[in-house]
Parts: sequence; C-alpha cells; structure tokens
Amino acid sequence: MENSAKVLVTGGSGFVAMRVILQLLQQGYKVCNTIRNSSSKEKIIAVLRANGVSNLERLTFIEAELTRDDNWAVAMQGCKYILSVASPVFFEGPKDEKEAIRPAVEGILRVLKFARQCGVKRVVMTSNFGAVGFSQTNKKRETTEDDWTDVNLKGLSLYEKSKTLAEKAAWDFIKKEGGNLEFATINAVAIYGPSLGGHISGSFHLLTNLLNGSMKLVPNIPLNVVDVRDVADLHIRAMIHPDAGGQRFIASADGQITLPEIAALLKNRMPQVAEKVSLKKMPDFIIKIGALINTRARQGVVFLNMNRKVSNAKAKRVLNWRPVASQEETILAAVESIVKYGLIK
Repeated sequence: MENSAKVLVTGGSGFVAMRVILQLLQQGYKVCNTIRNSSSKEKIIAVLRANGVSNLERLTFIEAELTRDDNWAVAMQGCKYILSVASPVFFEGPKDEKEAIRPAVEGILRVLKFARQCGVKRVVMTSNFGAVGFSQTNKKRETTEDDWTDVNLKGLSLYEKSKTLAEKAAWDFIKKEGGNLEFATINAVAIYGPSLGGHISGSFHLLTNLLNGSMKLVPNIPLNVVDVRDVADLHIRAMIHPDAGGQRFIASADGQITLPEIAALLKNRMPQVAEKVSLKKMPDFIIKIGALINTRARQGVVFLNMNRKVSNAKAKRVLNWRPVASQEETILAAVESIVKYGLIK
C-alpha cells in the first residue's frame, strides 16, 4: 500500500509512538516524527530497520517540544494528519500540582493551535482510559466513551488527572476555536504487548513488580488491558475514517483480567522467569485500611471501586476495529519484552 498523505507523529521514541510509526511506514505513509533531542534519531532508525521497515526514506525527524512553540509550524508543513501521542515527561511527587498539570494541557493546545493554522485535516490525540472511567462505579452498566472521570475523585493519580484535564481542554478548544480542524481521541486502558526497542509504558510497573518479587501479596484488582499493536492500529483507523472526527474511542481488549490471574498466567506459561511471582492474594480490607494513610493504597481503592465492564463496541462499530491480541497474549508478549531488554531489577 502506498499512501501519499504525510502524517506528523509526536512522541519520538515512545512505546506507542514507535509502534504507530512502524505501522504507518508499513502502510506507505510519509511520516514526520517529533523528537526532543536529535541524538535519538539514529536509534529510532535502527530499531525500525531491525523490525523490517525498509522504506525509511519516508521518515523524517524534527526537534520539537510540547512546552515550546519552536519548530511546530515547520513540522506540520504539508501534513494532512497529526497523531498527538506525546505526553510531557512526568515526575512523581511534584511540589505544585498546577505546574505538573499545565504542560499536559498546554501541550495539546499548542498542537491544536498550530494544526489549525497549518491547515491540518485531523488530529488524533492519545488520551487514556483515566479520562473516561475511573469514577464510574456503577457495575450494572458498561463504561463507555460517554463517561468522564471526575478530576476531584479521591485517590485519582496526578497523571490521570492531567490527562483528563488535557483532553477536556482539547475538546473545548475544538468546540470554540477549532474551525475546520477535525479531532478524535484514543482512550486506551493499560497498554502492554511487545516493545520495539526497550521503551515501555507506565503500566509495565505492575508486571515488573510481580516478576521481581516486590509484590509479596497480590491485590485482587481487575484490569482492562490492550496490546500496543492494536492501539496503533486504532490510531490509524481514527485518523482516516470519515466518521471518526469528533469522537472518542476506548481501546481495550475484550473482557478483564485480575492481577492474581496474571500472576497465575506467568507461573503457568513462563515459569522460568516467574520464580519470584507471588500467588498470595491481598485481602481488599488491607488496601482500604491503607488508604487512610497511603497515597498508593488510595489509588488502589479507586481500582477496586471502578467499573471494569468496559465497552469497546464503538471502535468496533464505527471503525471496524478488532483487537487481534487476547489479554493473555498481550501480557505474555509484554513479559517477553521485559526479559529481552533486561528490565527486571
């Protein structure tokens, strides 16, 4: 397939961005990739080449940061689409919450403003499920794209709060100032699957904590997961489908899986790397008691309370998307990458 459209991908060498770039090049698109530092260019090229990409002449790079205006107009020159995958670098325990959230909000607004000025047709933002269903506790119905997380929810992490506020700001901009610019979001649950070059998502810490034995008692917390390959596919579908503009799409594999089920899966299917994985379950009451004094435990209570009946029907119906990888395949592929790149401490 040879596509003439040029696509700007933000996010450089990130876990999701690399997979998006790989699939775009495989489909023949011209891709401009924003990176924070030109020193990462050669590594990205080497990783893509090692994964079978041969048309690397269709890939260009430009230095651009979400916190500055420099180079964005140049980066978007001639681009029909933008896949806004990048998120600001995040540090735990910031002294000023507003200063931690501001780069996420201003970053997407900067992308949208330049996209509108440069005549881009559509921007697809990588949001996440944290902006959708973390405060949806009614387990009698499915969680859908119509839901929004309450940013004042007790126990909501600063990361999830920043993503929610950033997405809300983006939709507000589109409504009030977007003009002809089309916009869509991908709201992914925990992203796993194979890494292309050693970069992983934040969700991987649950797996590494299981594998290194630091999780002595495993909380009985259900998760929704999705494979990074399916997430990249959904981005591209949302980019080109005529009905995707103005829509949010939840990216999730079918069903849910608990942490104890993941632990058992690793023990059964990958015993050679799962020696330290505990099968002892943590009673729910321990998390709830811990929430009185511990921030991480408060976040655990959010996970216990939220509804995990998550619908991916909209992406299937509108975009004809089907998650190819099962939850189990996704988890096992992630662990294989953790081992391959020596990410277990």
